Amino acid sequence: MKLTDLQIENLYKFTRQHYVYHYDVQTELVDHLANDIEDIWEEHPKLSFEQARDKSFKKFGIFGFMDVIEAKQKQMNKRYRKILWRFFKEWFTMPKVVTTFAIFLSLFLVLKIKYSEYILLGLLFVLMTFDLIKQTKSRKKQKKKVQTNQKIFLLEAMIGQTKNGFTSITFVNIFNLVNLTKVSFSSLDNNWLLLIAFCATLLLILFYVANYLIPQKAEELLQETYPEYKMVKNL
Repeated sequence: MKLTDLQIENLYKFTRQHYVYHYDVQTELVDHLANDIEDIWEEHPKLSFEQARDKSFKKFGIFGFMDVIEAKQKQMNKRYRKILWRFFKEWFTMPKVVTTFAIFLSLFLVLKIKYSEYILLGLLFVLMTFDLIKQTKSRKKQKKKVQTNQKIFLLEAMIGQTKNGFTSITFVNIFNLVNLTKVSFSSLDNNWLLLIAFCATLLLILFYVANYLIPQKAEELLQETYPEYKMVKNL
């Protein structure tokens, strides 16, 4: 016996009730549950849909769908890192490599200025403020989508929120490190200044790619990752 469209919709609601909020993970679980319910009905045809569904759900163990969610998150984290690395490498090709060198040289020259650490702390503070505002808006948007039962894909949520750790938290840690060590950059040897400028340039590029460039390419990346994305979003 095959499941009806109404029963399939019930399975989607069932996964949401068990803390599965991303549509791609829901779809994978619904496919698994639907096939398993049909197998259960072959052995126990008198069971109701709800009984067969609950019997299938029990096979996931005491943690329910949590193991599946964790596995999908790890899988998507790997994909996100590949996307991040792809866009990051583009900064070392023409003409962006010229911009990269200009950022590096500017940071190096700033570091040679007396009390440059305070200039850097001010820059970090501005970056953190802008990022926190952007994060707040993104969370509100995601929360609204969840409340209105809009279909959210796992990669979509990662692009909008997690960004694989390249958020203002990174800059908070750097801010604290600079502030606590009381380093006077202008008194350091040029070799050290070149190294600091190089590391700071890489961090700024990673921050820009994760927080601005990838979100701008979100639609393209989601269609690339999920063949069904465009069709689902148009429903």
